[in-house]
Amino acid sequence: MADTIYALSSGAVPSGVAVIRVSGPEARTATVALCGRIPAPRKTMLSRLRDPASQEIIDQALVLFFEGPASFTGEDVVEFQCHGGRAVVAAMLRILGEFPNCRPAEPGEFTRRAFDRGRMDLTEVEGLADLIAAETESQRKQAVRQMGGALGSLYEDWRKRLIHMRAMIEADFDFADEEDVPGSVADEVWKEAATLQSEVTRHLEQSRSGERLRSGLQVVLMGAPNAGKSSLLNAIAGRDVAIVTEEAGTTRDVIEVHLDLGGYPVTLVDTAGLRETDGIVEREGIRRAEERGRQADLVLWAVEPGGVEPDHPQAGLPEDVADRVPVWTVRTKADLETLPEQDSSGITEKIPASSKSDEGMKGLFDALTRFAEETISVGEAPLATRARHRHYLNDCLSGLGQAVSSDHLPTELRAEDLRRAADSLGRITGRIDVEDLLDVIFRDFCIGK
Repeated sequence: MADTIYALSSGAVPSGVAVIRVSGPEARTATVALCGRIPAPRKTMLSRLRDPASQEIIDQALVLFFEGPASFTGEDVVEFQCHGGRAVVAAMLRILGEFPNCRPAEPGEFTRRAFDRGRMDLTEVEGLADLIAAETESQRKQAVRQMGGALGSLYEDWRKRLIHMRAMIEADFDFADEEDVPGSVADEVWKEAATLQSEVTRHLEQSRSGERLRSGLQVVLMGAPNAGKSSLLNAIAGRDVAIVTEEAGTTRDVIEVHLDLGGYPVTLVDTAGLRETDGIVEREGIRRAEERGRQADLVLWAVEPGGVEPDHPQAGLPEDVADRVPVWTVRTKADLETLPEQDSSGITEKIPASSKSDEGMKGLFDALTRFAEETISVGEAPLATRARHRHYLNDCLSGLGQAVSSDHLPTELRAEDLRRAADSLGRITGRIDVEDLLDVIFRDFCIGK
């Protein structure tokens, strides 16, 4: 018999309300002991909660009962909505721990039980985790779609199509002489496999936006020492994040600020100024700056009056950054020079901005917001959001590609490639062979979920 688990599911106390969740075979027993009876399933009951040993009243609370398998975990589940005082919660957790086979839940264990009992697939589990972690409106919307099963349904539909293709090939093998099995079945299967290959390829290309939306757009500030990068970071963040002095080379490490620009997540990164130096610490800071530039979605090159542009030989911008990452020149300290009006549509490469006078800051904000929208706008289509998804989708594409292109090989071998492609999709949703992944996926959940 499985243990019964319990946890505070509503966050830290003290609070107005504390939700204590119990799931497992002893949920009914604990509810009767505390309340005197079981509420009607999915009906709220106001009840005095009593200590079963002393019959002392602990609290007056709302109690909800969800009968398995029609519950979140698939087991009997009860929720006590108590007042959120520390003493109330401590007493409830102490009493629940005294019932036989009852223990505190591990992080993510309620959701793990929902997965084990087929209430959720792995993509829905990951969508739930993303919803809890969502910081912007666009992240919330994407997580809700994934948690609702849109992504898992897409992959399961593809897997069923592959299984059907294999079944048709098997029928071609076993019943080739039967009248009710159409001729040239294999030819139609390979056409369908090629169509599916195109669908998966297109999905992977579109899903780069989904991964960016989940992790946030990476915008890296680069430039020479004392070019105004840290002041620009503080101005965009609206608070003093980085130390600003007249001394060149103040920033030695990478500083990150997480922003919400128009509902899109953006991580703004301040880096060490690029220059030749003998200092060990500063050299390491410059190495990290160059590395973050290579990983960026956008580089903002800060240039003070009289400074060098990013394409200047003395600028120090690595070629492999300039070749593959968009670079915008931000003319910092714009209050010290007269510049013509600049276009900040998001396509421009030169924007004036002054952290002291706020000149041009609105234009920079607008340009960054438009860039984020164009780069990570995902629409309504379900998209892969994790490297794990991309890994198995690439495995699926490999199997499909091998099956479609290997017309010189026996059909049995090509059918095996279809099986491999279908299994890769099954590993995304958790249908097959994912036991080694489960601890990794669930360990980042909060207690009580």
